[in-house]
Amino acid sequence: MSGMLQKYFPFMPAFEEEEGGFPWRTLLATDLSIYEDDKAVYVEAALPGLKPEEIDITFQKGFLSIRGNQKEEEIDQKRRYYRKANRTYSYRIAIPGNIDESKEPTAEYKNGVMKITFTKQQRAEPKRIQIKT
Repeated sequence: MSGMLQKYFPFMPAFEEEEGGFPWRTLLATDLSIYEDDKAVYVEAALPGLKPEEIDITFQKGFLSIRGNQKEEEIDQKRRYYRKANRTYSYRIAIPGNIDESKEPTAEYKNGVMKITFTKQQRAEPKRIQIKT
């Protein structure tokens, strides 16, 4: 399925298959930003209304997965009122660049936005070799 989408939407990044099939929420998500500078790669994901303990973040084989799930249930016997809500967020994205695997990524959650920072490896500068005569 992802090959077919790649054919018709070549500007979209390719995604791996997940356990339950193709990660449609990742493809359709608009609340995810990724940017970089010389020192790090940054990922920001909108997860409004969730608590940090309701969020699961994993990084494996160059792919970052962010999942959040909030379940609410309210029962009011006096008014015969029942409300049930379920909020689910799921993002999966390939992290570009030369990430330093020896350094642990950091995650900050503030005002409903998760910001994850990956440190880049330092580029090796070319060494000048002296010629002996």
